[in-house]
Amino acid sequence: MAAHASWKGFLKLSLVSVPVKAFTATSTSSDITLHQLHAKTHTRIQYKKVAPEVGEVTSEEIVKGYEYDKGQYVIIDEEEIDKLRTESDKAIRIDGFIAPEALSSVYLGGRTYYLTPDGPVGQKPYSLLMKGMEANGVCAIAEVVISQKEQVVLVRPVDGILAMTVLNRKDEVKAVAAFKDEVAETESTEAERALADTLIKASIIKEFDFGKYRDVYKEKLTKLIQLKIEGKEVVQVRDPEEPKIINLMEALKRSVEEAQAAGKVSGGGSNGGGNGNGEARRTTKAGLKQAPSTKPAKVEEEEAEPAAAAKPAAARRKKVV
Repeated sequence: MAAHASWKGFLKLSLVSVPVKAFTATSTSSDITLHQLHAKTHTRIQYKKVAPEVGEVTSEEIVKGYEYDKGQYVIIDEEEIDKLRTESDKAIRIDGFIAPEALSSVYLGGRTYYLTPDGPVGQKPYSLLMKGMEANGVCAIAEVVISQKEQVVLVRPVDGILAMTVLNRKDEVKAVAAFKDEVAETESTEAERALADTLIKASIIKEFDFGKYRDVYKEKLTKLIQLKIEGKEVVQVRDPEEPKIINLMEALKRSVEEAQAAGKVSGGGSNGGGNGNGEARRTTKAGLKQAPSTKPAKVEEEEAEPAAAAKPAAARRKKVV
């Protein structure tokens, strides 16, 4: 199924207007939703809109208002808001171009959209603008109205397409200076600085793969739901004990040894599925398997696979079978 554009308009640079469509870059289709239920009856909790002295009300009976004084409201109608809008509200207005490092990443706090040409007429100017930005190594600062609110955005080339990220305005981000007092000036020896430098260099990721970072919480939640469906017991998994190192130099040395050892060892794994018992199952909407079994989970301990050579002790993990 083709993606649905969440916004259509123009990308404007001076007198050049490029018709574009915006698609949300993030996906929530795989999220697991937990509903609120009544503890005894397990029925869904309902939320009803209620007005004092009136009772439950419908959407048609609700208006929007601003409280300008305690208990005093001025009513704002949607048609009145529409009158304030202009043709430029459907345009991403580029103010100019900056080097990527000119804007602190602390302002990149909003949703990201992919921009694509809207129709054949937009293909050539879109390509010219994107390739020109790539050739000059720049991003664009622009303004656009999204969800009835004026937003400052950063437009940049990403793998052959333009991406637009909503920015936090400067007055929406707390100044770093407000937290300077939390960080004390400390003295360090040359040996400590050298070890810290060695640790950082030994920990540099040479071939970074962002795809390896999975939603571990969702995986564990999926496993928990599966166990509950099958009527199995949920067993606490304990983390392996870490060695207690008080001395900073000792901690740095041990960390360097582990980082250097890890650089020589490549690790990996796969998330296998199925329990091999041949039971017929049906799939729920969360991708879980339904089973009628009420047999409690059996817990076994097994030695973990050897990790980096510098690991202080073999970690143990618990397996549900």
